[in-house]
This record gives sequence, C-alpha cells and structure tokens, in this order.
Amino acid sequence: MITPEEISKKANRKYISYLQSKKNGDVFFPLIIPGNKIPSKSTSNYSNEIKNLYLDSKEKKGYGYEIIYTKKRKKGLGLQSLPTQFIFKDEIDYLKYLGKENEVSLFNKLCDRTFAIFPELKDVIFNKPSILLNNFDKWEDLLKVCTYFKNNPNPKLYIRELPIKVHTKFVEKNQSVLTTLLDAILDPNDTSLNKSFEKRFGLKYAEPMIRFKILDHKISNTLFSGIDDMALPLSLFQKLNLKVSRIVILENKVSLYNALTIPDKDSTIAIFGQGYSVSNLKEIEWFNNAQIIYWGDFDAHGFDILSQIRGYYENVQSILMDKDTFNKFYESEKGKILPKEDLPNLLPEEQELYKLLKLNNWRLEQEKIPRDHFINAFNKI
Repeated sequence: MITPEEISKKANRKYISYLQSKKNGDVFFPLIIPGNKIPSKSTSNYSNEIKNLYLDSKEKKGYGYEIIYTKKRKKGLGLQSLPTQFIFKDEIDYLKYLGKENEVSLFNKLCDRTFAIFPELKDVIFNKPSILLNNFDKWEDLLKVCTYFKNNPNPKLYIRELPIKVHTKFVEKNQSVLTTLLDAILDPNDTSLNKSFEKRFGLKYAEPMIRFKILDHKISNTLFSGIDDMALPLSLFQKLNLKVSRIVILENKVSLYNALTIPDKDSTIAIFGQGYSVSNLKEIEWFNNAQIIYWGDFDAHGFDILSQIRGYYENVQSILMDKDTFNKFYESEKGKILPKEDLPNLLPEEQELYKLLKLNNWRLEQEKIPRDHFINAFNKI
C-alpha cells in the first residue's frame, strides 16, 4: 500500500505544476493522488498501513489530504474499505501539507511586483518558477540590474563601473540568471547571441592581448619609435592595418623568443598565437593582404590549430611541420589525445601526418627544434 512518505513525494512533484497553473488561473484543485498499490496481506501490517495514512491525513491533522475509500474483497483480509485516492481539495490544504504557505505568499508578492515592471518576464518565471524560487534573497537586486539595462542598453562600461546600487560583485556572480532575465526584457537589437555576458549586453571587458614582434626595422622605426616587441588589446591590434606582406604565427612562447632573434626580415611580423587562443586572430581584415605562415607543435593539436587558422584565412602555409623535420628531431615524446578523425583544412600531406601522429600519439614540441634550424627554414620563406 502507498505510504505517507510516497504521498508526500508525489505531492511535492506537483508543486512546480501548481505554481505554473497560476499564470492563467488554471484550475489545479482538487489534486488527486491515486493509491494504486497492493496492501499487505498480513492483517497486522495492513492495520499499520491504514493507521499511518490516517495519522497523516486531514481528518487527523486538520489539513492535507482526504482519503477516499473503496470497498474491495482481498484475499486473506476479506471485505475491506481500501484507500484508493488521496485528495487535496484546495490550496490551503495542499500548501499547509507541503509547508510552503510562506514561500508561495512571497512568490506571489514578487511576481506581482515583477510583472508590474516587466510583464515580459511572466512567461520566463512561470515556465521555470525555480528562477524566482532560488533567488528570493536577491530578487530586488536582480530587478535593479534589469531596470538599469532596460533604461541603458549597451552601456559600454565595465561590470564594476555600472552605477547600480548593488554589491560590486553582484552582476559578476549572477550572470546566469541575469542573462535569462535580460534576454527576455531587452530589445533583440540591443543584445547579441555571444555567450560572454559582457559582449552579449554591450559591456566593456578585459580584452585578450596580442603579443607580436616586428621583424622589419623600417616598420618599427617609422611607426613605433623603434619598438619592435609589444602587446596590444585585440581591438587595437585589429585597427593597426600594418602594410606587411608576411605574418608568422607561432604557437608557444619559446618559438616567439626564437623569432625575437631573427635577423631583419622585410615586411614581416611574428605573432604569439597561444595555442587555441589563435581564435582571437580571426576576422582581422588586414591579414587578408599578407601571406600567413603557421608554426605549431608537431602533434595532433598543432595540426588542429593549423586547420583552424585555415578556416579563417585562405593564404596560410605551415613551416617546420613536415615529415623530414619530424624524423630528424623526434625524441619519443607522447602528446595529448585528440578524437577528431579528419581535419577539414589540411593539405593531403598534412592530413597524412596528422593521422600518423594521432594514431601513435606522437609529439615534437617546437622548442626541441634548434634555433639555427628554425632560422634557416625561416630565411627560405
């Protein structure tokens, strides 16, 4: 037979549906929980089951479920009045049984206040009431943030600069729920689909820094007062529009330090790609006017990054990522597993090497290639 604990679990599972029914004033009560479990055949056990259900019922407590009995003949028990339904007739009985009267009172109060300011949040909250239930203690501050963004879309400020009377870290700590709320209340033209909270809602953010080495002294002397090794925020780097014919992208710092000692190379710059952070270098217009050369670690991930860059630009060739270089300097080092079978932007010989490296999990790090060998290869391009 069903137990009071099982009735409680079933009643609690209906709680969210109960809250959702309030959206359009849908009829929710009476709430009926069927008692569709076979009672014990033992007379003493059966009596205890009936007693426990009675002690937890409205008849005993004054609130909660009412028990509907149906007369049935059961083997070993004879004709018995068996509990077949447990009915919560109204909201008062149900909420008092769950111990949620105060919670629902606060939920209703905050809903009324919220919908008076942002009626567009009605669907959001009733589709997922936990958004409000889990944030009672901070809801007023969440509304302050929403009100600010509604009145000031795309504020172009850093998060901690926002003139909102909340804790300085409040927006940072509540980005997930704020994203849900702001997506609902802001004009789509004032937001983006970017996953970054700052980019999505028009805030300033700490940009990635692009470190690069100018290998042509004429350029460094003319444009940068002789400075040839520098780092710029991405947005400023994009605006440089350097008139160079060759851009060398290097995966790690050791390679960059090698590049720092390269003799003067006309119309050339070297960039620290930082592995998969090379994604920061996509959509830079002036890259399309230069030959792009990529040198990465000689492993599956290095070729994956090469394929990634070729997805951004057509004018990309690799250097020191050939079979002769690998055979000459490989020292039995193992790499990291990469599950991709094929990479879309590799040349046939690169694809062959990628599969070989992936199959054997081989790796030749850039720093294992002597500087003189690198300089010699670089001077041939």
